[in-house]
Amino acid sequence: MLLSWIQRTAARTAGSRAPLYSGGRRGLFGGGQAPEGTSTTRRVIKRGAVLFAQATATWYVYGLCVDGVKTHVLQGTRFAASSTSGSSGDSVLGAEVARLQAPKTIPHADGRTPRPAYCGDTAQPMHERMEALVLDQQDRLVAALESLDTSSKFVRDRWEREDGRGYGITCVLQDGAVLEKAGVNVSVIEGTLTPGQLKSMRDRNPQMAAALRGTEEYEFRVAGISVVVHPRNPYAPTAHENFRRFEVHRKGDGAGKPLLAWFGGGADLTPAYLFDEDVRHFHGTLKTACDAHDSAYYPRFKAWCDKYFAIAHRGDETRGVGGIFFDDLEDKQPEDLFRFVYDASSAFVSAYVPLVARRMTTPYTQRHRDWQLVRRGHYAEFNLVYDRGTKFGLMTPGARIESILMSLPLTARWEYMSSPTPGSPEDALLQCVRTTRDWVATK
Repeated sequence: MLLSWIQRTAARTAGSRAPLYSGGRRGLFGGGQAPEGTSTTRRVIKRGAVLFAQATATWYVYGLCVDGVKTHVLQGTRFAASSTSGSSGDSVLGAEVARLQAPKTIPHADGRTPRPAYCGDTAQPMHERMEALVLDQQDRLVAALESLDTSSKFVRDRWEREDGRGYGITCVLQDGAVLEKAGVNVSVIEGTLTPGQLKSMRDRNPQMAAALRGTEEYEFRVAGISVVVHPRNPYAPTAHENFRRFEVHRKGDGAGKPLLAWFGGGADLTPAYLFDEDVRHFHGTLKTACDAHDSAYYPRFKAWCDKYFAIAHRGDETRGVGGIFFDDLEDKQPEDLFRFVYDASSAFVSAYVPLVARRMTTPYTQRHRDWQLVRRGHYAEFNLVYDRGTKFGLMTPGARIESILMSLPLTARWEYMSSPTPGSPEDALLQCVRTTRDWVATK
């Protein structure tokens, strides 16, 4: 039935590449304005797209769960040094980089921004201080990223939950000369934990399993920042940052002391092309932030990151070259953990943004662009299939889907039977993400 529907649709639209309506340059999905009388058509199209996506996703996830399945049969792709035919694969795509100029200074990248007053205000509730922290970090990172291309600005979208239980500020930049897509999101929300969310918490943490009894209802409160940056230049790495504080109360007891409270987060790097000095700088900066609080944090959180970002259906491949990751962190006093989270989140600007500035003007070819898009495809696979934050968000009633899926790249590529040429720069990256390395000790 699904196949016949696809065939009928393809037959009707064969030879036409026009958008469904032409009120904007990107048609239906790009924010163009629809002419009058199209609301019913849009609902039909949207419903059809949802049904198609659900059916496709069901078969895709089923395939990933089949023991011994060959992943390349499901999504496969082929990439090699000669994957682009003719001379176009080696022609320099220099139009957008020729006019770019890396900034001489990057706001907040020198690590000298003083700690704000909320860091030491112990009289203020911890949840309110975490809210202040994520809003502060959002403003700093937006300023740092906008310094890379003064012609592009983030769009700030403040939203409120329909039930009145929280808000968020989504800052997004799309189609910039330097940043193809970047999102810096803050969420400060509360709600009732669903059975699925409770099960996930109990399954991963014995302490939570003991505290969260099956017969009671629980409410949560969370303040967090989530960041994903996808640069346009294939030599500039993608990066992700997320820091949050989560607390759980018995239903109706939100004003009292939390039953459970913890911090989580981390930062990781996902390059398409490997530059050892870039990865060492990223890891070294995060290690310095960790060592200021506990010398055991960096090796512990680095190993946790390598394990967490594994793409299981691709065997031994990880999403990128790692960084730090932690969750359910409550091994110290809340004040100590809050200061650590502040320092670790503040370090992201100096760990990452200078890398984009370093690579943003490097000329590249269509071959490099194609490989970047293939790697973005793997990035999207992890986020949609495994990422804990994405799953939690999609299970939350009243969740804002656009903000949750902000992490996905603007463009990606799935070719069949990807196989980089042995010894090529693409192969070097692939071999790197199939192993773990001590980036701080490696010289």
